[in-house]
Amino acid sequence: MRRFQAKRAILTMMVSVIALGAAGCGKVKMTLPQDQEEPEKAETEVRMLSDSSVVGKQTNEKLEAISGLIDKNFYFEEEEKKLQDGIIRGYMEALDDPYSVYYNAEEYASFLEDSGGEYVGVGVQVSQNPDTNVITVVKVFEDGPAEKAGLMAEDVIDKVDGEDISNQDIDTVVKKIRGQEGTDVTLTVYRSSDGKTYDLQMKRRKVENPTVTSKMLDHNIGYVSVSSFYEVTANQYIQAVDELKQQGMEGLIVDLRDNGGGLLDIAVDMLDYMLPEGKLVYTEDKDGNVTSEYSSTDDEQFTLPLVVLVNGYSASASEIFAGAIKDYGTGMLVGTNTFGKGIVQRMFPLNDGSAVKLTIAKYFTPNGNDIHKIGIKPDVEVEFDAQAYRESNGEKDNQLEKAVECILGQMGVQVPEKTTEQEEEGQEAE
Repeated sequence: MRRFQAKRAILTMMVSVIALGAAGCGKVKMTLPQDQEEPEKAETEVRMLSDSSVVGKQTNEKLEAISGLIDKNFYFEEEEKKLQDGIIRGYMEALDDPYSVYYNAEEYASFLEDSGGEYVGVGVQVSQNPDTNVITVVKVFEDGPAEKAGLMAEDVIDKVDGEDISNQDIDTVVKKIRGQEGTDVTLTVYRSSDGKTYDLQMKRRKVENPTVTSKMLDHNIGYVSVSSFYEVTANQYIQAVDELKQQGMEGLIVDLRDNGGGLLDIAVDMLDYMLPEGKLVYTEDKDGNVTSEYSSTDDEQFTLPLVVLVNGYSASASEIFAGAIKDYGTGMLVGTNTFGKGIVQRMFPLNDGSAVKLTIAKYFTPNGNDIHKIGIKPDVEVEFDAQAYRESNGEKDNQLEKAVECILGQMGVQVPEKTTEQEEEGQEAE
């Protein structure tokens, strides 16, 4: 009976934790200023929630009945902390929004570590299809454990250390892939290019996410690749572009392919560096009220020929950046239609170190375009030739080649088109 009473206290505590979600919020660089409620309101809020249609008497009675059945009949020893987390996860999952999730204290600490740009893992960026739950590798970091083990972009992760992860959310899977520095993890992946499955073992270590890389291409065309929008990204991006300018850059390609997004205000900082004074992005709540508007200053503006590369994995903050560039007409978009994530999440830290992330608004491009579940159509559509890229060890990137062609066009440089005979000769030479 004492164990059952303890569980009743746990159920009551779960209601309290949910109600306290907006209190005591720390500084998290996400999207909007975080409203804080007075702590003394918590007791009233708990009573209101426990009497609501969601967590009311009937629900509490059902939870107590289930708790009694577990206490009396469940064969294995249950862990109270997992039960607590499970109640909240179920509450969140019932919202039917893949972007509104619960983080326990360990997971939230990992999230904060991510946003800083350094973590213990294997050096891989993954994306999850919200319809099929399939988790795909979109980028493997150079010289990381994953690359050394042979993991490749477009590999589909089926198992982590032998555990099937097909029905797990991406945050849970990422947590399993990460771990203590120096320990091993085995990823079972399916590679569609050869139809084979591979077990790849790799050792976890501290990995710095190289969010920005840059180089100068032929014809003085600068190339900057941005993999994520983390706290370090804006400074890295501005420094990279400035250095290319000093080297005599005459045009710029910004590669946002496979960039799943990140912090909105980082994208805003980068756009402020690129665009003239004006609106960059704004958000509306569920009632259609404008809740926030972000604008650029007239301090700086990028005026050289510009192309932004995008694809189906370019999402969220990437789409904010690409959408603003397109609306202002200061650059061309090349590639394939973007992902279409036009909603904003805010993180609400809780008192025990855990947190909930909630979708709180929808964002719109400067011209008022709603891109959620639609994406952004590039000015020049080019499907990526993955086979040619693999066979050339990354030397042949047809989307990048088209971006260079577009830049040269803006620069007024005429590039002769290859004849069929020249293309065949080139293939023979390879």
